Amino acid sequence: MIEWFDDLALGMRFKSGNVQITESDIKRFAAEYDPQPMHLDEAAAAKTAFKGLAASGWHTAAIAMNLAVQVRPFGRHPLIGMGVDELRWMAPVRPGDTLHLEGEVVGLTPSRTKPQGIALVKWTVFNQNGEAVYTFTPIAIVPRRPPST
Repeated sequence: MIEWFDDLALGMRFKSGNVQITESDIKRFAAEYDPQPMHLDEAAAAKTAFKGLAASGWHTAAIAMNLAVQVRPFGRHPLIGMGVDELRWMAPVRPGDTLHLEGEVVGLTPSRTKPQGIALVKWTVFNQNGEAVYTFTPIAIVPRRPPST
C-alpha cells in the first residue's frame, strides 16, 4: 500500500474508473467558468474549429483532477502541488464521451532539507476509443515516512 513518498517507485502506474460526460455537464461548467460558444451552443460550435459542441479544456482538467483524487496515488495524503508541467489538450471531449485517467510515476526527488519529496506523475485522460484527450504532470509534494522511534 502506498502511504509515503518512500513507497513510490519510478514506473508505478495508476488507473481510475470511468466517468461519462453529458451535454448538460459541458454546458453547466461552461456557463459558469468558460462561457464561449463552442461549449454552450451546438449551432455556434459547429462553425468553430471543433465542428461541434466540446467541453472546455478547463472542464476536462477539473474532471482529471477529480479522477486523480479518487485514485489516491499518495494514499491518505492529499494531492498538494507546486505547479504543473506538460499540460496539453490533444482532442476535444464531446457529449457522450466516457473518460478515464491513467498515471505513471516519472520522477521522484527526495528533499534534502524537509521530510518530503517531489513526485512527478504523468497523467493522461483517455476517451472510450483509447484516444488521449488531455495530459498533465503535476509537481506533487508527498510526505516522507517518519523515522522510527
